[in-house]
Amino acid sequence: MNWQPLQDWFLGLGAQYGVNPLLFGAIYVGAIPFFTLSLAWLVRNLRQQKPVVLPILSAGFCFVSAYLYLLIAGRNIPWWVYGVVAALIAFGSYSAVRKVRRKVAHTVER
Repeated sequence: MNWQPLQDWFLGLGAQYGVNPLLFGAIYVGAIPFFTLSLAWLVRNLRQQKPVVLPILSAGFCFVSAYLYLLIAGRNIPWWVYGVVAALIAFGSYSAVRKVRRKVAHTVER
């Protein structure tokens, strides 16, 4: 299969909207370990009844960092993209909150 047309289209989107898709992907993938560590930090602080503001801010920033790059660096981005980004952030936040609550509840049951 010839992947060149797909690659040209994908990289062309970056040029059209002023966003480097490889940089977006690097930020997205690179933030995953930091997001995971931030969630672990948050769960630990919740279990130990310590302040949770910094872990929440850290996890939130790691979660939105790639989308933040898209919204800041992007030019002439269609409005529907903003809706998709908002939906992804909302669903991701909901999912992360559920995950943290389960981990904290699991600890309380022990």
